[in-house]
Amino acid sequence: MTAAAIPLTADDTSVPVRRSRAERQAIVLDTAERLFATRSSRSVGMDELVRETGLGKMTVYRLFKSKDDLVGAYLARKAATVLARIDAELERLEGDPRAALLSVVDTVEADVTRAGFRGCPFTNVSSEYDDPEHPARSAAADYKFELHARLERLAEQVAPGSGEDLAAQVHLIIDGMYLSGGLLGPDGPASHGRRLAERLVDTAAR
Repeated sequence: MTAAAIPLTADDTSVPVRRSRAERQAIVLDTAERLFATRSSRSVGMDELVRETGLGKMTVYRLFKSKDDLVGAYLARKAATVLARIDAELERLEGDPRAALLSVVDTVEADVTRAGFRGCPFTNVSSEYDDPEHPARSAAADYKFELHARLERLAEQVAPGSGEDLAAQVHLIIDGMYLSGGLLGPDGPASHGRRLAERLVDTAAR
């Protein structure tokens, strides 16, 4: 049986079903997310990760040629997931830019208050690497850029001519909520982030 095959049961005489490349990638990334979330990406070695996946070492390295590539792919997938969730809310609230802008903060608040929250994964992981060209740093920066672009588009609709300033202020609130929530918990200063964002948005809209 190869590492990429699903094992047969005692009564199963069929040919083993092989996992697709996408399925194997998902297994590796799911495992990385679980391990990185409870510890740190630097403290998790590739040998440990390979063991946890249940896949062969060569299989994993065919998918991700290095630990650096794996960390970057982990953050890129997380960014796509978060942005898709935000975009779904923005589509639902199309025509109400104020509600849409605040919905981004609501998404952050829900993340900060979930069980096991340990801070923004993009900040946590990218801060472990000094090289600005590291895949983790690049993936985190891309996510922040995409998030800010959404904030700025909505902020300009809320406060024409002042959207850039409003977006920057809301973005700072979001980053502050993640930092404070990770260090002091959801009941600390992070619990005031949503109300502060609402006050800023309403003031800018006048």
